[in-house]
Amino acid sequence: MNVLTFGMLYPDASRPWYGVFVEQRLRQLVALGGVNARVVAPVPWFPSARSQFGAWAAYARVAPREIRHGIPVEHPRFPSVPRVGMSIAPALLALAALPALRRLRAGGFDFDLIDAQYFYPDGVAAILLGRHFDRPVTITARGSDLNVIAGFALQRRMIRAAARRAAALITVSAALKEVLVGIGLRPEAVEVLRNGVDLAQFRPPAERAALRARLGLARPTLLSVGNLLPVKGHDLVLGALALLPGYELVIAGAGPQDAALRELARARGVAERVRFTGAVEQAELRDWYGAADALVLASASEGWANVLLEAMACGTPVAATDVGGTPELVCAQPAGVLIRQRTPQGVADAVGVLFANPPLRGATRAYAEQFSWRETACGLRDLFTRVIASHRPR
Repeated sequence: MNVLTFGMLYPDASRPWYGVFVEQRLRQLVALGGVNARVVAPVPWFPSARSQFGAWAAYARVAPREIRHGIPVEHPRFPSVPRVGMSIAPALLALAALPALRRLRAGGFDFDLIDAQYFYPDGVAAILLGRHFDRPVTITARGSDLNVIAGFALQRRMIRAAARRAAALITVSAALKEVLVGIGLRPEAVEVLRNGVDLAQFRPPAERAALRARLGLARPTLLSVGNLLPVKGHDLVLGALALLPGYELVIAGAGPQDAALRELARARGVAERVRFTGAVEQAELRDWYGAADALVLASASEGWANVLLEAMACGTPVAATDVGGTPELVCAQPAGVLIRQRTPQGVADAVGVLFANPPLRGATRAYAEQFSWRETACGLRDLFTRVIASHRPR
């Protein structure tokens, strides 16, 4: 089958960490055999790649075309107007992608199916493209597309309409499936295919003591991973650190809250126990996972938090807020504990519970091994096979 993966959530050479779980799922699908894949991953147009423009400059550095792990990827540009362009984003995205899809077909890749990542605007745009090319569309919901964007009335209507026109719907957690059911979809129309973890890439360090020494870690170490945005709750972890005098904290990620979080660390008197790494690639992130004593995720919202599985695969237990799909993942002692109150005290209390009875690191790794990508990839292939077989051309 010829599968076209579509959506902005996909890594590129300048942002190799961005949406890497989407790429992982596709690579695992292709590895099963019988699947030819192409990717169209649009990026916002921006005229300058100068670093002073921050994240917008990163878009300008993305190449129009690249090949990642043997899979050709196209990055058409689309106009993006912050705030005011939200309601017309699906149409702009579809129009920008249209020439790329035509080129693929003209070049011999006659895709059987469009597999959209993220519901809005990507999934809505994919429905428009599917109707134009008379191809079935599947849409995967991943978290904030339903937990946040569907909270806006206009976007919720467009998401609902797209969901009803899609050939199949996928969510990465049972919690997200319930959100779709809550906006009017039938439960049997939604399939849960959870993200897996690359067990070969994320693994316990061979010499953990030597790794900790190389990274300069001396105290019990907490790790907070994610974009530096309010929703990720890094500020709560910093607040908890002030209540945990014997611990140190590593914050791995980049984003607009960087300066504010550094100032908060100084204000709380914990700056000397906090390290900011900035954005890190997967290989470096694996070292931080393996060296840390616990991953702390204080997010306000999550679909299926991949960082939890990555940490566990490295043998590191987690303390994570009881939101979204997280209770489906942190549901046994080897995994870690749930943070019941999303406050600095609640985070500190959860860390205390975890360290009072820490799981064996080998047991945490064994727990993560049940979440390999293979089961997800097999489920995806079976779903795509059914969708393509049932499609009736106009």
